[in-house]
Amino acid sequence: MRILLPLILFALSVSVQANEEDDLIEMQKQMNAEVMSKPFLAEQPEKVEAYIKEAMKKNLKPKVYTGTHWRRGYTCRDMLRWSWREYRNCRYYYRYHGSYYPYY
Repeated sequence: MRILLPLILFALSVSVQANEEDDLIEMQKQMNAEVMSKPFLAEQPEKVEAYIKEAMKKNLKPKVYTGTHWRRGYTCRDMLRWSWREYRNCRYYYRYHGSYYPYY
């Protein structure tokens, strides 16, 4: 009985460890599927630069952000998670004013 108890405990711990690894693999697959299901918005620096040059050429003053996504400590890159257009407008505002949107 003394020899059997450590063997049983060892077998149980190996079984639990294998189950945990399977659970981790399944969780990783689920997380990957969630990430890939969301749209990916690339920065597209050429398009942003072209937009900024054209707007500056026309001497257009950028509007202050009126949406609900801007938070204290954000940069323009944070706006990409909602909209490429918001990102582009933020970059133009930053180039024009030299600072990010004010936070109210």
